[in-house]
Amino acid sequence: MYYSLVTGVMSGALIFIQEDLGISDLQIQLLVGMAHLCGLPGSLIAGRIADHIGRRYTIIVACIAFLLGSILMGYGQPYAILMIGNCIVGVGVSFAMVVAPLYGAEISPPSSRGFFTSLPTLAVNTGFLLGYLSNYFFQKLSLRLGWRMMVAVPAAPSLCLILLMLKLVESPRWLVMQGRVGEARKVLLLVSNAKEEAEQRLREIKNVVGIDGNCTLDIVEVPKKTSSGKGALKELFFKAPPVVRRILVAAVGLHLFLRLGGSAVILLYGPRVFERTGITDKSTLMLANVGIGVSKVVFSLISIFLSDKFGRKILLLMSAVGLSVTMLGLGVCLTIVEHSKEKLLWAQYLTIVLVYIFVASMSIGIAPVTWVYSSEIFPLRFRAQGLSVCVIVNRIFTVVVVTSFISIYKAITMGGIFFVFSGINIAALLFYTTLPETKGRSLEDMETVFERNSK
Repeated sequence: MYYSLVTGVMSGALIFIQEDLGISDLQIQLLVGMAHLCGLPGSLIAGRIADHIGRRYTIIVACIAFLLGSILMGYGQPYAILMIGNCIVGVGVSFAMVVAPLYGAEISPPSSRGFFTSLPTLAVNTGFLLGYLSNYFFQKLSLRLGWRMMVAVPAAPSLCLILLMLKLVESPRWLVMQGRVGEARKVLLLVSNAKEEAEQRLREIKNVVGIDGNCTLDIVEVPKKTSSGKGALKELFFKAPPVVRRILVAAVGLHLFLRLGGSAVILLYGPRVFERTGITDKSTLMLANVGIGVSKVVFSLISIFLSDKFGRKILLLMSAVGLSVTMLGLGVCLTIVEHSKEKLLWAQYLTIVLVYIFVASMSIGIAPVTWVYSSEIFPLRFRAQGLSVCVIVNRIFTVVVVTSFISIYKAITMGGIFFVFSGINIAALLFYTTLPETKGRSLEDMETVFERNSK
């Protein structure tokens, strides 16, 4: 939620930051990309840290970074301080993006894992809505104070989450990796539908870790390599069996298309897109952005009930079709606007509607399913650090897209860049057809699922 709240407020705050600080479009692009760029080293070590200190404490570390970064951004003068605060936020975001879906997947029962692993996405989208709403209300304050209030607001939920995580349980799978089988059993009894299910899940986890499934000891000796995650990344790339390589390609491909498909552009530069159609009133721009947040929340709420019912794959395919069509529509609409000498009122309304449909298509499928799918398919030994690799790819291509968007659309027109995004989403649709369905399968059974799919 914190990441989305920051992104949501930055989407509107950028207009006011640029006006107040008198900075260029290039500096705005650098500011937007800084959080993602600084998140790269964080993504690289987040999985290893999650293996070393646990999923729960890694989330707390992320929240501390959120808190410090927000305070610095709220100070926001000079531009360099704003950049440093945004950089610290980026490190926290990278940690959270690895460990939040990982934690959700590892504590959820197979029958409802899609639901529980999608809940962070609902929180993310709620964060976007709250960010857009805060922009709408804070823009009524003075220029100097308004945007500072916008970027400082996310400090509050980060503090609340620190306190909440101190009360929550640790991942049972991480506990077994540490040899703390007794503690894992207690957690599984809390998060399973029945005692028999908890015991079955515990046996499967112990077998994967290399512990005799019938062992009744509460504390078991496990190899240092298993408990610390040491060497997992190297093994993943150079020594993993073919089925694990296929899993890696599937997970990385999902994150690649999520970021290249244009979602970050809509979420961060929505007001600028609306401006191109002739909407210049800042209050109207902020209100239009609120609609993006509402669309995200409504359709992500619908998605959490569909993932376990219809499956991951069907949601991905439906979503990709929606993204391809709406991006094509935006390309046509904005091209007409750019070649017209008059203000086209119909184009303003159509652009807003298409953006809302794009956000709805993204929120019901690709956005939540990418995280659900990539957090559940890796074998336990590679899960945390495999997800780190996904987040690194996610961050790299987010940086590429958000830091180049303004320059590219000025070179090939706003309509032209949306035609490109439409083509990318069509390629994503073809990629999703190759993925196996994972709903209802245990995390320990994913290698079998991919082996069968490759035959």
